[in-house]
Amino acid sequence: MRGVYFEADRRRETLRTNLWFVPMLEVVAAVVLFLLTVAFDHAAYRGQFSMPNWVITGSPDTARQVLTTIAVAIITVVGVVFSITVVALTLASTQFGPRMLRNFIRDRGTQVTLGTFVATFVYAVLALVVTGPEFVPHLCTTVSIASLVADLGVLIYFINHIATQIQLPNVIADIAREVGIAIEANTDHTRTGNVAGPSASELLALLDTEGGPVRTTSSGYLQYIRYEQLVRLAAEYDAVVHLPYRPGHFLTEGQVVATVWPPEAVSQIAATFARGHVTGATRTLVQDVSFGVDQIVEIALRALSAAINDVFTALTCIDWLGDCLGRIAGSWQPEQVRRGRDGRIRVIAAQVSYDRLVQRAFEKIRQAAAGQPAVMIRELDALTQIADRATDPARLRVVHEQATMIERQIELIPEEADRADVRRRCQALYTELEARRRPLGHQGV
Repeated sequence: MRGVYFEADRRRETLRTNLWFVPMLEVVAAVVLFLLTVAFDHAAYRGQFSMPNWVITGSPDTARQVLTTIAVAIITVVGVVFSITVVALTLASTQFGPRMLRNFIRDRGTQVTLGTFVATFVYAVLALVVTGPEFVPHLCTTVSIASLVADLGVLIYFINHIATQIQLPNVIADIAREVGIAIEANTDHTRTGNVAGPSASELLALLDTEGGPVRTTSSGYLQYIRYEQLVRLAAEYDAVVHLPYRPGHFLTEGQVVATVWPPEAVSQIAATFARGHVTGATRTLVQDVSFGVDQIVEIALRALSAAINDVFTALTCIDWLGDCLGRIAGSWQPEQVRRGRDGRIRVIAAQVSYDRLVQRAFEKIRQAAAGQPAVMIRELDALTQIADRATDPARLRVVHEQATMIERQIELIPEEADRADVRRRCQALYTELEARRRPLGHQGV
């Protein structure tokens, strides 16, 4: 079932990351609405029933003028909305980085706004086309006017939405929320159950010595792997598939993307493996947890650059990184081994480790903020938050390593008072690590 959810997430992400899908749906809905309303107009024209009092009446010339005015006004507003969208995308590219464009393009508010205006325009044009010398689509004209009023509300919402969306704290918070969703989707929820056959280490030894390679047929970032399909395929041929690369890695054409044991099953699995993974020009968050962390880090690095020098944005990024990693410091484990229904291991997949996530989150920022006490103190605070929730000695150890590297940079701070502040925060973190270490019965962090 989790494979079905992953597949649904991938398809949803593909459809969401564009500016045409939602507007197309709204245009189709507008066409359907027009067919219904014009059918009522024809029925009223034939005298089959009387229109309600709230339906606007008038001559054909009046209806044409109203519909023409609505169509011209709406298409003008569509141009304004597109211009605002392009400006927002340009601002996002320069201020947040080019990889942030994907987050703005997939925004539902922008897509719905564009679709609403285009749908109203299409509806008004269709109503204008059917208006004849004698036939007047009174209901269609009324619906067009009502749509125009609704579009004014949508325009006000869109202006407020864009003004809110381009604020950096909201951008960072949205990315952090997406990271949390991706982490939950990639969590191993099946660590107990039917277990049979050789262990993962034994199978990896066989794969290293006797496994046969499967090569990718295209270059690009590995975006998605259909794990459930690979499990079924491997079970069918009583094979084991090792995936040395995880979503987010860049693959070149002809590169070994999987190893299969026994090697006799390589030809059968390779023939259908192309349908088991997806590569593309960009990374996505569907299965690539580290991509969200990298996005937040990229914003922080841009903020710390000499050209921007926005320390407070970097501090906000550190806060959210600490929150994301702190919430999963206790028990999160990525799903590395996938078993078939018989309990045997069928797929061994590379996954990003928690230690690596912590390193990706803090090391580049630490390197860019050398000698800046405010950033160093905030990193130590975030590491303290992680240590307070960690239950694994190995995770306490990686926090200690990060704190040690920050401590070694204290001498780069020019003022002694600032150096003393950072030292106190380091000592507070070491005290927290010692307090967390003792209940775990682990000697030496």
